[in-house]
Amino acid sequence: MTDADEEYLVPAGPGEATLVEKRSKFTARIFPVDSESEAQDHLFRLRKEYWDATHNVYAYVIRRGPVRYSDDGEPRGTSGQPTLHVLQAQAVENVLCVVTRYFGGVLLGAGGLVRAYSGAAKLALDAAGLARMRRWHQVLIPCEYGLYEVVRRRVTEVGGVVENADFGKDVLLEALVPVAVTDRLRLDLADISSGTVDAEIVDTVFRGAKIEPTNGPGHV
Repeated sequence: MTDADEEYLVPAGPGEATLVEKRSKFTARIFPVDSESEAQDHLFRLRKEYWDATHNVYAYVIRRGPVRYSDDGEPRGTSGQPTLHVLQAQAVENVLCVVTRYFGGVLLGAGGLVRAYSGAAKLALDAAGLARMRRWHQVLIPCEYGLYEVVRRRVTEVGGVVENADFGKDVLLEALVPVAVTDRLRLDLADISSGTVDAEIVDTVFRGAKIEPTNGPGHV
């Protein structure tokens, strides 16, 4: 089975966040990576750039590859593993997280370190956002202004992503729609528009599309 036959989550882009705990500063950075060598390149650069940091803790998950973490001198189990758990809890792959700590002079204890490292990693991952890798149909959907909101909402409801809307004489939506639900979407659009709106398939691609955060329970 190839990646194009599956779905998985990756970072939507780089992300960074800083958390201060009892004067210690924890700066977490998220990077999308496609290989272990790419993750190692980022690590080498950050260790060189932040050579004066007390610790440069990391964790990475490579799809169909290695999963690794390092406490970088922190007490065992207090930093690298909690950072990794943040990534695994979101089921995100092809991702590197590096948390750089500058010691503030106050000991945090094991529990405090776990909370600080995992908290910083979660903030950075939230800043990066998630993207779903899958096969999509790229579609064009022309519609009247009066149907724009309902059409946009229906695309989103079936798991699609509206990437652009061109507002001219009418509205032209450019969207990604999961291949498995394109026929259903076209039927729905015909139903809500009395047959005046259709989704024209212009291409089939395998790529990531950013997942918009939700406030309530559900799936991504």
